[in-house]
Amino acid sequence: MRSERSRPNRIIFDILSSIRFTKMQIKIFTIPLGAEESMTEEMNHFLRANKIIDVKRELAVLNGNSCWSFCISYMLSSKPNADVVKTTNGKVDYKEVLEPEAFERFSAFRKIRKQIADKEAVPAYAVFTDAELAEMAKLTNISTESLLTIPGIGKKKVEKYGALFSDNNIAVSNETGGIFDGEDFRP
Repeated sequence: MRSERSRPNRIIFDILSSIRFTKMQIKIFTIPLGAEESMTEEMNHFLRANKIIDVKRELAVLNGNSCWSFCISYMLSSKPNADVVKTTNGKVDYKEVLEPEAFERFSAFRKIRKQIADKEAVPAYAVFTDAELAEMAKLTNISTESLLTIPGIGKKKVEKYGALFSDNNIAVSNETGGIFDGEDFRP
């Protein structure tokens, strides 16, 4: 009797599973070792923009050259990964979303943002939002061009704050405990 009841449930489960996975897609990236950063950044942008289900990577040899091959399973027309991990109050938990190195940069960026906001007497989110800082933290090299690719960051923000978040200023900030010494900061 019990098996008869579970059979309809199993059929419903199979139907729902097949419907749910019809939107799943696969994308393959092949990146040669020592490739330009733009190739890696293209894949990183793709990863940030989609809900990733699985990533398989393999070191391969293609035409005598070593390269990384990434097979990425993702959901079609889904929201970015940052929307997935939220705390009970609805905020994104960036410690869970970001890689450890990116989270360290994110934390440093938040400190810099707070110093700028205090100096300008504006709310911190007026400088950069947490989502914008998280995207910045994922970048391996911060440049004007790379900042302009982040949703919500335009030319004015880049002109006003971009240099303060460059790799060189982050290193100085970590050494001195702050980014502003007297009159050095001019928004």
